[in-house]
Amino acid sequence: MSLSNVKPSSPREAPHEPLKRAVSACLRAMARAPELEVSFVPEKASVIAGADSGKARLFEPPRRMTLRDAAILRGQADAVALRIACHDVQTHRKFAPQAPLGRAIYDAMEQARVEAIGARRMVGVSQNLAAVLEDRYQRGPYAEIHQRADAPIEDALALLAREVLTGAPPPPAAEHLVELWRETIESRAKADLSRLAGAIEDQKAFAKLTRKILSDLDMAEQSDAEEQDEDDEGADDQPQSDQADESGGDQEDESSQAQRTERVEEAADEILDGEMESEEGPPGDEADELDPGEGEEAEAAHRPPGNSAPFAGSEYRAFAPQFDEIVHAEDLCDPEELDRLRAYLDKQLQNLSAVVARLANRLQRRLMAQQNRAWEFDLEEGMLDPARLSRVVVDPQSPLSFKREKDSNFRDTVVTLLIDNSGSMRGRPITVAATCADILARTLERCGVKVEILGFTTRAWKGGQSREHWLQAGKPLNPGRLNDLRHIIYKSADAPWRRARKNLGLMMREGLLKENIDGEALDWAHRRLLGRPEQRKILMMISDGAPVDDSTLSVNPGHYLERHLRQKIEEIEMRSPVELIAIGIGHDVTRYYRRAVTITDAEELGGAMTEKLAELFSDAVGA
Repeated sequence: MSLSNVKPSSPREAPHEPLKRAVSACLRAMARAPELEVSFVPEKASVIAGADSGKARLFEPPRRMTLRDAAILRGQADAVALRIACHDVQTHRKFAPQAPLGRAIYDAMEQARVEAIGARRMVGVSQNLAAVLEDRYQRGPYAEIHQRADAPIEDALALLAREVLTGAPPPPAAEHLVELWRETIESRAKADLSRLAGAIEDQKAFAKLTRKILSDLDMAEQSDAEEQDEDDEGADDQPQSDQADESGGDQEDESSQAQRTERVEEAADEILDGEMESEEGPPGDEADELDPGEGEEAEAAHRPPGNSAPFAGSEYRAFAPQFDEIVHAEDLCDPEELDRLRAYLDKQLQNLSAVVARLANRLQRRLMAQQNRAWEFDLEEGMLDPARLSRVVVDPQSPLSFKREKDSNFRDTVVTLLIDNSGSMRGRPITVAATCADILARTLERCGVKVEILGFTTRAWKGGQSREHWLQAGKPLNPGRLNDLRHIIYKSADAPWRRARKNLGLMMREGLLKENIDGEALDWAHRRLLGRPEQRKILMMISDGAPVDDSTLSVNPGHYLERHLRQKIEEIEMRSPVELIAIGIGHDVTRYYRRAVTITDAEELGGAMTEKLAELFSDAVGA
């Protein structure tokens, strides 16, 4: 028997491997980072921050890839490479505004700048980036936007900046969005917009122009302007001194490597799914909703330790509460739009739904086990115990044995999920929060636990009717809260899940997410729980930042909203029967809440919610 001398063939390479190698090599070359590790993951987000430095992750191309899919993949890689190569992290942070909306515009404009550099130099890169933009606006619900209030101004400004820098018009899917804002923006900031092309290669000059455009649009705070002026003093001397201190071959190499690593992390942090989303500001940069009339007693009885001394007129109040609203989700848009938004939510999170559903089923098994009833045996009266009849057969003199069912200590329970609907939650965080709330509501309902889902935001950016009323009144000092609250009821505790399911799609509506005032929202949800008849009441707050409202903080002390939030938290934790839990998405909420957990990625939200609820129920049964 002769042996074949044919060598075994090597395993066949996947069809997409050559393209992935080419995209990875091109990304490293454009980014000037030869050691950059590029990996592909089956998630929708195109670029995600790696846990380690020097890593970039792109989405896995579809199995049946078209030429359009290939162009989108190359465009997303090009966007990351340009961000790393043409963007300085320290300069970006130095001039970044503090307000969430200003920060979102500032970030979007910077991404438009770095992409325009590549588009102007390379035709292929320009085509790839255009494919990414068109895909983004086709997949999003932008075609359903008909009012300027619902159109994100940061997207409109970034596309207008791209038009000035490259001469390319907005993608067809975004033309309507841009036209809603074009007249307003160009009437106020056309001169400064036209100057952007001259500063495209100078990030510092471009950042200053962007801040000037924010000022033209009345979106810059006085504190931001003062910080910018202070930063400008001695700006030219500081880099030289730093370089002089770190001169030397080895030190220079380490410095350049660290800077490249920081650029990679910054790029991955700020580009998600091929689009710029609002980047979270430092603690204290996001708005909370506060409840009028409750702050005076809390200030006297619950002043948190470590806070600064009270100032004149520090009692929390709302200047014009008549413009606030509490509204049901179905009243904010028509049923057909709710159906479309719900279908969009389901489509975006098909993979995540399966993961959260497994966690929810685990929670359900725990709850059902805790609700099982127990029996008392060997009693003289009750129900006849058939398992003990064998004793009577063996010994007729033995007495009959009875049993009686006893109730478990699983109390009637209601859970409120209070979800931050601020602009910084836009994108992946809000879609994950909506899906987790949906699945947990269905799970807890099966276990006999009632669930209420609430959201909080504001009716307008930068004050709305409340600020206009204040201006008409002559701008009195220390006016208190200067924005119109919008508290949303997505699902009431008594409404069945099947009836309220589509309401959660409202969170996907462009223009809904604005600013957040957590203190008043927390108090509102707490008071709703106190009116419930259930024995046990649980309130879970889900947020990605500290309280901030531009209009309110521009005319009140900087800690005005945060101080009221702390008062409300202490009031609930120390004096209320309501059990309060908080989950922070990328934001340390443990400095506010006693029972809290902080997650770094929205993908972890489902696990955090189920685990915290399971802990609470386990503690109750153990007690």
